[in-house]
Amino acid sequence: MWPSQSNERSIITSTKVLTNGDTIFNAKGDVQILNLYSECVTPNGATATTIQYSITPTVGAATAISGVSAALTSAVAGTIVVLDGSALSTAPAVSATSVALAQTTRGIIFMEGALKLVVATGPTTGTWVHYIRYRPLQPGAYVTGV
Repeated sequence: MWPSQSNERSIITSTKVLTNGDTIFNAKGDVQILNLYSECVTPNGATATTIQYSITPTVGAATAISGVSAALTSAVAGTIVVLDGSALSTAPAVSATSVALAQTTRGIIFMEGALKLVVATGPTTGTWVHYIRYRPLQPGAYVTGV
């Protein structure tokens, strides 16, 4: 039986540059990702940066949970990158208007471990924050932001 919607929680990370291999969230126990997105806080540089989300479980192999984003070259403050959970190979949506559809329709199982960024041509000069909305799948399971 799935936990009720009242168990949903959300976490935000600290503000930092996009860096390849950077852990943005840690899960203690298994959770289901309901929404995941990143927001540009200060403008990105002119480098053709892209990001992808990946999970490195405590047991098992690292697995990408998204395709590669569109280029974030010169992204302005308020640009958001939103996980599209329709398939693990689908690129996240990028919106410079601070508005985007959250597409994680089925949710993604995030087994205990780390949720990391895969950044091409990084780190960036702009700063970003990352948001996750999740549902614990085990008693006592939770997510922390890094």
